[in-house]
Amino acid sequence: MYAVIDLETTGLRTSWHDRIVEVAVVHVNETGKITDEWCSLVNPDRDLGPQLIHGISAAEARRAPRFEQLAGDLAGLLRGRVLAAHNLPFDASFLLAEYQRVGIQVPIDPANGLCTMRLASHFLPSAGRSLHDCCRTAGLPPYRAHSALHDARAAAQLLGHYLTAAGNPPPWAAAVTASARLPWPPMATEQVVPVHRRAAGHREQHFLARLIDRLPRLHEPQGDAYLDLLDQALLDRHISATEADALVATAEAFGLARADVEHLHRAYLAGLAQVAVEDGVVTASERHDLDQVAGLLGLQRTDVDDALNIAAASSIPQQRRRTDTWRLQPGDLVVFTGAMQPPRWEWEEEARAAGLQVGDNVTKKTRLLVAADPDTMSGKAKKAHQYGIPIVHPTAYKRMLTNLAAPTSAP
Repeated sequence: MYAVIDLETTGLRTSWHDRIVEVAVVHVNETGKITDEWCSLVNPDRDLGPQLIHGISAAEARRAPRFEQLAGDLAGLLRGRVLAAHNLPFDASFLLAEYQRVGIQVPIDPANGLCTMRLASHFLPSAGRSLHDCCRTAGLPPYRAHSALHDARAAAQLLGHYLTAAGNPPPWAAAVTASARLPWPPMATEQVVPVHRRAAGHREQHFLARLIDRLPRLHEPQGDAYLDLLDQALLDRHISATEADALVATAEAFGLARADVEHLHRAYLAGLAQVAVEDGVVTASERHDLDQVAGLLGLQRTDVDDALNIAAASSIPQQRRRTDTWRLQPGDLVVFTGAMQPPRWEWEEEARAAGLQVGDNVTKKTRLLVAADPDTMSGKAKKAHQYGIPIVHPTAYKRMLTNLAAPTSAP
């Protein structure tokens, strides 16, 4: 009978190339009862816009299906039903734009649907315009805002309230009949699995667990390419989901089994430990850094103890890793991307005051990209990946800025 929808988007206008990042559909029958629901994150293949509002991380979105993969399943959920939403023109415009982007014309028209926000002026004349205000005035339970599924459920309950108040048949009975006859084009379904938001407190499985213990080897393991990539990933002492995927792909491409990668990780830690003991003292800061790296590599504090003991007893110098020597230099070109706190212009002013150059776009001359979300799919991030430019979180960049101001000790 009714398909109540809600979207989370990268912005407010399709004309600005904003995209859908989450879509939810809740089915409601003629009595106002919820009969089914469906939701999925959507990979927009661009930056996610106001992440502080919708709360979706790039790590979540980048593993979600693209809209074209969901288009057939979504059409099946909407076909033959009256489309409803709180601010239907907004949601309808984004759905139309996404279908048009993949070359499909669909019969989505706000004039044939129900907008629970507009209907509120009749059923809830004392309520404000927001979904929250309407639900509160209708005596409906509170809900989690800015989650497509929770918003769609709330709008569905609000529609149920209207249906009860309107009686049978409702004033929009003609729209129900017309919607059942709208000619939706046939669409293939890809049978993709919807991707949902991670539960609060979710901890991602360590990327080592994704490597099988034994791989068929076409040649001997090659660790240099893996270690070079690991160097770049660890510059900010954080391995993003994008970097974890790249490390797994590189290991598999070179025939590295899990045991091989664990061996490389221990060797990497040993190199850092050797540098830490060179002056005869392992400071608390150095120990903390080693513990942090060990955790990122799937190793334990006892592995750090072993690495330090071996390094202290060894007179053989280890190769210095990029993470020991990489630092920002005055005149380096840095670029910022994403919605930051404080505002981006403050970060840019601070960078200039420290002697860095600030660019608007990523080029081959860029030394570092500072991203509010290191997994961002923005155009700047795509260029950085293409050119092999490190992408770091603002917190890590702050540490790098401190090191820029500090004197460099002689090797």
